[in-house]
Amino acid sequence: MSSATVVAGDRTLPPAYAHPHASEEARRIAEDGLILRTQVGSGVHGTAISGQDDRDEMGICLEPQSFVTGLARVPSGLDARARLRFEQYERHTVWDQPGGLANRSGAGDLDVIVYSARKWCRLAVSGNPTVLLVLFVPDEEVVFRDEAGAELVANAHRFVSRLAAGRFLGYLRAQRAAMTGGVGARTNRPELVARHGYDTKFAMHALRLGLQGVELMTEGRITLPVPDEDGAYLRAVRRGEVAQAEVLDRIDRAEARLVALSTRTTVPAEPDRRWVDEWLHRSHVAYWDRTR
Repeated sequence: MSSATVVAGDRTLPPAYAHPHASEEARRIAEDGLILRTQVGSGVHGTAISGQDDRDEMGICLEPQSFVTGLARVPSGLDARARLRFEQYERHTVWDQPGGLANRSGAGDLDVIVYSARKWCRLAVSGNPTVLLVLFVPDEEVVFRDEAGAELVANAHRFVSRLAAGRFLGYLRAQRAAMTGGVGARTNRPELVARHGYDTKFAMHALRLGLQGVELMTEGRITLPVPDEDGAYLRAVRRGEVAQAEVLDRIDRAEARLVALSTRTTVPAEPDRRWVDEWLHRSHVAYWDRTR
């Protein structure tokens, strides 16, 4: 068990919006119960290109008792008559511009999603690459972290298992398919294809996932940002400075190594679900006691 410090930062979330997971009640639950909020996008990976990136953040919150032990629901942000189980608050500031939900986030925009602790844990124990990242973000990229969030981060090893290898492989293959125009793939960045001959951002993400998956299966953690040599190569790929054939070869080699490690790693076969259950229970009970 490592240590993690409390970060008394900003817990304020962008206001509600007409989106299913952006009602005002969902925002209040996420903000009031917030235990952890970090950057998770290209900035924290070290793959950002100056002036081109939005800011991606992910958070975790505890829910009020009536939403865990009772039947309480939040209204849909699109239709207040529809009631939803609270699982997340999702907000993209680009929605505030003309065009609304159809807009793509760009430089200076904030994309933030705050999961309920129960949903986040379900995703994390399954090895989801995106949600696992918040356990390894350096302190300088943490926006907010209380005692419950610090305990979670200090026990990152409880969530790491061989299950993650399969999830990293799935994400890698999806990004590579999008890069190469594979079956079922689509790109929403035709400007990159026109400029470089392929979607360099999908290529960068595919290789990043391979590198980070290999590190997780060998070291039991993910280093953020991506260490120097690999980070510089990923940025070069994103800038279109690497030929597609070379990138595909690097992706294929990372994939092959990750496939081999999925059965030959010293990482536990399964996450520590008992500890996760106990953490969820005591964290919620402590939160309910404080907010009565």
